[in-house]
Amino acid sequence: MAGLYFFYMAEELLRLENIYKNFGNVKVLKDVNLNIKKGEVVALIGDNGAGKSTLIKVITGVHRPNSGKVFFKNEEVNIKSVSQSRKMGIEAVYQERALCDQQELYRNIFAGREITNSLGFLKIKQQRKEAEKILRDYIGFTSKAITVDSTVMGLSGGEKQGVAFGRSLYFNSDLIVLDEPTMGLSIQETEKVLNFVRGLKNENKSAIFIDHNIIHVYGAADRFVILDRGEVVGEFMKDEITREELVQKMIELHESGKIEVEA
Repeated sequence: MAGLYFFYMAEELLRLENIYKNFGNVKVLKDVNLNIKKGEVVALIGDNGAGKSTLIKVITGVHRPNSGKVFFKNEEVNIKSVSQSRKMGIEAVYQERALCDQQELYRNIFAGREITNSLGFLKIKQQRKEAEKILRDYIGFTSKAITVDSTVMGLSGGEKQGVAFGRSLYFNSDLIVLDEPTMGLSIQETEKVLNFVRGLKNENKSAIFIDHNIIHVYGAADRFVILDRGEVVGEFMKDEITREELVQKMIELHESGKIEVEA
C-alpha cells in the first residue's frame, strides 16, 4: 500500500472543489472534485465527450468555471488566462504540441515568454544560448543535425513533444498537463514520452496525464480518475487495481453507464 501512504502524506498541489462548467444549456462538467499531490502523476481517463479536455482547460485558464473553487499551493485562485496559469507554474502539453512549424526552435521555446532588456527589446543571443541548454540538458538531444535554428517542421513527432516537455521544465512548472502526448508517435517515441512522465517524480513535479491507451497511462500514473459525462465516477490508486481490472472498469462503464465500486 505504498501508493496510499504517498497519497495521504504528500503535500497537496492542486485542488478543485465542486467545479461546474456549462456551454449554453449543455452541462459539460458537473460537481467535479479533484486533487493532485506534489510529485504525483494522475491519469484522467474516459471516453470522448467525458469532459477531460474541458477540465484541463479550466485548470490551465482557457475556460473559466461557472461555479466551484480552485486551490493551487493551498491558496484559492481565479485562473483567468493561460498566461496567468503559466506564471503560477502550470504548463500544458497538448496533442497538437502548440508549436509553430515554420519557426526556429529557440523562437518556439520562448514564444510568449521572450527574454527582453529593460527597454523591451528582444535578447536574441541569450534566448539562443538558453535554448541550446534546453536542447542538450533538459531534452537530451545529441544529434548535431538539430540546432536552436532548426525549424520545428523538420522534427519527428517525438522530438516535437520533447521540445514542449523541455520548455515546461525550463520554466520550472510545478504541474504539467499532458493531453494525449503519445498520439501519432512511434513505439520508440512513445516510450521516450512515457519515460519523461515517469521521471517527473524525480523532479518533484506533478502531472495530469490524458491518454486513451490504458497501457500507456497505467505504466506511467500513480492514480487513475475516471470521468463520464462530466462527472468523476471512479478513482483508484495504482496499487489498488491491476491494468486488466482498469480496462474491465472502462468496458463496464461503456456498457452499463456505471462503475461498480467495492465497499
